[in-house]
Amino acid sequence: MTTMWQLERGAMVIPGEGVRFAVWAPCAQRVRVRLTSGSVTGERELTRNDEDVFEAVVERASADTEYGFVLNDDDKPLPDPVSRWQPHGVHGPSRVVDPSAFRWSDDGWRGVAMRDLVIYELHVGAFTREGTFTAVIPQLRGLRSLGITAIEIMPVAQFPGSRNWGYDGVDLYAVQNSYGGPEGLKQLVNAAHAEGLAVILDVVYNHVGPEGNYLPCYGPYFTEKYKTPWGPALNYDDADSDDVRRFVVDNARYWVSEYHVDGLRLDAVHGIFDFSAKHLLQEIVEAVHELGDELGRSVLVIGESDLNDPKLVRSIDEYGYGLDAQWSDDFHHAAHALLTGEKLGYYADFGAIEHLAAALREPFVYDGTRSRHRRRRHGGTSVGLAREKFVVAMQNHDQVGNRAGGDRLSTMLSPDQLRLAAALLLLSPYVPLIFMGEEYGETNPFQYFVSHGDPELVEAVRGGRRKEFESFGWGNDVPDPQDEATLRRSVIDRARASEPDHAALFTLYRDLLTLRDEEPMLKPDGAEISVQESNGCITLLRTPRGGDKYMHALAAVFNCTDEVKEVNLPDGAWTLRLSSAERGALSAEREAVSVERGVWAAARGAIGVVDEPKRLLTIDTQRSVAMPAWTAALYSLAANS
Repeated sequence: MTTMWQLERGAMVIPGEGVRFAVWAPCAQRVRVRLTSGSVTGERELTRNDEDVFEAVVERASADTEYGFVLNDDDKPLPDPVSRWQPHGVHGPSRVVDPSAFRWSDDGWRGVAMRDLVIYELHVGAFTREGTFTAVIPQLRGLRSLGITAIEIMPVAQFPGSRNWGYDGVDLYAVQNSYGGPEGLKQLVNAAHAEGLAVILDVVYNHVGPEGNYLPCYGPYFTEKYKTPWGPALNYDDADSDDVRRFVVDNARYWVSEYHVDGLRLDAVHGIFDFSAKHLLQEIVEAVHELGDELGRSVLVIGESDLNDPKLVRSIDEYGYGLDAQWSDDFHHAAHALLTGEKLGYYADFGAIEHLAAALREPFVYDGTRSRHRRRRHGGTSVGLAREKFVVAMQNHDQVGNRAGGDRLSTMLSPDQLRLAAALLLLSPYVPLIFMGEEYGETNPFQYFVSHGDPELVEAVRGGRRKEFESFGWGNDVPDPQDEATLRRSVIDRARASEPDHAALFTLYRDLLTLRDEEPMLKPDGAEISVQESNGCITLLRTPRGGDKYMHALAAVFNCTDEVKEVNLPDGAWTLRLSSAERGALSAEREAVSVERGVWAAARGAIGVVDEPKRLLTIDTQRSVAMPAWTAALYSLAANS
């Protein structure tokens, strides 16, 4: 009989006995555990085993006991590298957590398949005024009603202070105290599953934050062989790297096992340096998938990468790393550069309609071709890879927050362009990701914020942000990351969703997502794809896989110009399913319309108010349609037409 995986490092409650403490500390000659609260206090000596793990069982110790490890002859207790909770922050004592104490109610939950994902990325601290896990819960039902199938939570590993994007986490196993700690995250995941939402957690394995990082005191967690933009690289392939790899692989298992998360988003995997025969990414994938199989749940591993490297998502049998999917930036860059006209930084590689058409054909626009921005060839081919393996976004925390002012598309584009952007995203052949507030055109910025306690580090962060934006020509007008007001400005304001333009955009998102749910061909890999581009317009044609293309077809047309354009559709009688034009908000009152000489004209007879997309337009065979400026439309071809 196979024993279910359990975390064996850190503090483990043993019913009827006490708490077992275990820490890998090859740099120490002696380790004691100092207990500072609970029924047992004082110090206990830990015994070293052959694997440089110091361990002991402290009888009568229990959950909620606070503790730290004292190394060698030092008198300062340090947080546990595998601490489940840091209630007093990164410099304070760790606290024992009993993972069996929480009462889950999601026994029937089995997860969400990759092709069914509609991901909603959120930052706990900026998603509500309260900035806590429990404050997210009342919003879950509305997200599910919108058509979201998974929330993706930006990193929650304990970071310094109470304000941070999460990528400065230093205690990889401890849930951020200011968000609500372990109990709060479990409540959120449990509630999400009850609403039919999967939970994807953003985790960081390419670096550890600078403040409160005590890992070097315990062992060779870092290496000088490689450098990352964020600090020392983790030691995944040098001496003593086996236990560093275990530290990270166990962490991936931990979130699945103890917090019931449905997927992990691995931050910037191009910053994970490993020349081992088996790459760390493959090891994580194998461990997570195996645990998911044991639990009877679908558990996904998604990587963020700017390498355009197909090896990430190729199967292990095909000598890939086997990730379920990866973020693909080329779609975003192509759409953003075209709609905004921005040409600086990496947008220099994009901006033409041909780039956007290419991004709809293949996720990697740069597939070994020369990049002007990089001044070299970039990427590999994505031909033949399933489209469900690519997550695309029109906005996300990086593309919004890593602008000098954190400005959103809603402050740069017209309402028509915003609706076109929504259609491009949700009618693309990939897995869509929506950034919090995008669905109604949030205008509050999402700016970079921290709350470090080290003044020198604060100044270094300020200078680093200014330098980062030099290539974009955004000057020195960068919000102060340390200022509390920077976070306050970044909190979304849902009241804005009731304003007319914002409500119309929300309606379009809802209707597009309803169509994705109703039409199997709109999901990734649900159809054969053909993309044509002409005169500033793109037609994306979907036909059945392996079947008669005339039995059923969908054509998405995108006018990416500021002029009315005539677009020819393939032969057949087509029905308009949805338009991004303002009157195409399909939950409002509608009229039946027809095509005459290529111009939209209202026909007699109204269609009543409904909540689901309905047939709006039938086109005579071989007629063209006039697409208004900055609009998108979806047509369906009737069977045997």
